Amino acid sequence: MSKLKQLPPLEASRAVPPEGAAARKLAREQKDAQVRGVTSIQAMRDAIKRSARSLPHITEVPRVGVLSAAQFRARAAQGLPFLMTGLVGKWPLCALTPSALRERYSHLPVRARVGDYIGTAFAPDRAMQDMSMLEYLELAADGSHALPPYLGNLELRELNSLCHWPAYFSKMGPPRFWIGPAGTRTPLHCDYDDNIFAQIWGSKRIFLAPPHHDEFLYPSEANAILFGSPFDPEAPDFEAFPLARQATMIELLVQPGDMLYVPAGWYHQVSALSFSLSSNRWARGVPFALHGDASLLRSD
Repeated sequence: MSKLKQLPPLEASRAVPPEGAAARKLAREQKDAQVRGVTSIQAMRDAIKRSARSLPHITEVPRVGVLSAAQFRARAAQGLPFLMTGLVGKWPLCALTPSALRERYSHLPVRARVGDYIGTAFAPDRAMQDMSMLEYLELAADGSHALPPYLGNLELRELNSLCHWPAYFSKMGPPRFWIGPAGTRTPLHCDYDDNIFAQIWGSKRIFLAPPHHDEFLYPSEANAILFGSPFDPEAPDFEAFPLARQATMIELLVQPGDMLYVPAGWYHQVSALSFSLSSNRWARGVPFALHGDASLLRSD
């Protein structure tokens, strides 16, 4: 068996003076804006929510076939989510079985979400444990956890060559992988980047809400491009969150071979209904729904 490689160390939880935290936050936002080619992340967020107010009301996510890059961008410019079929199922990764994952990649170092990773989803000190893929699969199979441990948002470069991502975005972040049994969940949140999400094995339930409905979802900022919500559309508590009654929630199921486009700013919650492997990539540019708004573009 190959020697277990080391992951970057977990960030230690420590007190940071307010002025230091503010400076770090500003520096990160400036870097995020530069990467995306916009004047500011705040301006981009505001523009996304303004644009969303003119979107038509939808109650379901349409399914379409394989799209060319031009067709994808034209559809994405409408600012609405959609599901594509006929693309992901051809990836070599889809032929990899759970047993093959265990046999061929048991040595991979992974960082598992454990404990109450839903309640602490957007906190800097979320409970995490470093282990091997084999140790994780055995932990997940144990079945004794009220909330099953989850491998989420991982870069697994050994699996990258088994995916053939379409060139829909001019600039994309690296593939991220999500592995876990039924019951694993990413709670309601939004990313201010366009996103394509590929379902490899298993099925997942996803709830979506449009960007401007954040006013009903009690959001909190994790960072400039990530906002979380305490509202759970699977078990809605309208006494605690009365405004959430006004939020549009669109429910859909993703199945093996599906690819979901989630426009920047759309809130989404993802729950596994069976043992699942998924992967996604975020764009690193001006969201398609903003039509290259010149007022947002950097001049440098």
